[in-house]
Amino acid sequence: MTTTTATATATDPALDGLPDVPRPREVPPGEARELTRVFFERLRSLEEGTPEYQYVRNTLIEMNVSLVNFAARPFRDRPGGPENEDIVQVGVIGLIKAIDRYELDRNTQFSTLALPYITGEIKRHFRDTTWAVRVPRRLQELRTQLARSTEDLTSATGHAPTPGELAEHLDLTEEEVRQGLVAANGYSTQSLDAPTGPAVGGEAAPGSAQPAHTLAETLGDTDHALEAVEDLHALAPLLSELDERTTRILELRFGQEMTQRQIGVEIGMSQMHVSRLLTRTLDTLREQMLRD
Repeated sequence: MTTTTATATATDPALDGLPDVPRPREVPPGEARELTRVFFERLRSLEEGTPEYQYVRNTLIEMNVSLVNFAARPFRDRPGGPENEDIVQVGVIGLIKAIDRYELDRNTQFSTLALPYITGEIKRHFRDTTWAVRVPRRLQELRTQLARSTEDLTSATGHAPTPGELAEHLDLTEEEVRQGLVAANGYSTQSLDAPTGPAVGGEAAPGSAQPAHTLAETLGDTDHALEAVEDLHALAPLLSELDERTTRILELRFGQEMTQRQIGVEIGMSQMHVSRLLTRTLDTLREQMLRD
């Protein structure tokens, strides 16, 4: 995030006696603390919205970006998190809020107020933007509690805690813990095209001719043919009870896909008779299967 120092300079009359800071971001931290107090003393004497006020305020922001870099350090390289530059930009928003709320008369270091504002803004950004699936804030916070408690209990007991142990540790019900564990799955997602085999990037593993499979290829799907298998198992004992002629007609109709006329010629009966036999047989089989 960049700030504008456009219309006022340290040489303006309203800024007489104020140190000239041509490169605020390059000021060492110790010197920045001293200059920050000087600039805050001048800021409260200026009218908000004037070029002089904006110059002093923007200089304060630039001088204290090092606080943002310090606060952002623990959040770098989080899985699914934003780039470092984005974290710093979000942290600068917290820094600006701290500058606008700092009261010099309280006689406290500016960093004491600024760091919680900066850290809070970064945490809020992670909470609101980095979840792959949007879940209620209550469950987002519960995920963090569960992660900490899981680590503590694992260290203490030597095994991964059960939902009951987590519930007792956090003074929650098991149902609340289970909700939190399910919600935690929404924090990050994996592409269905991601390789799951020993090879990386979809290439064959060394010494293997087989390429790695993607996650999508390992997921099951509804196999409608299984219903046919169940039907065949249920139908087999019923077919075994049919007489030889009826069995032959069914074989010619559904096995060899012959027409009723061709079946009549094959077994020496009229097409009408074949049609009646098929209708009666299929109705009987259907009734028996549904009854069973």
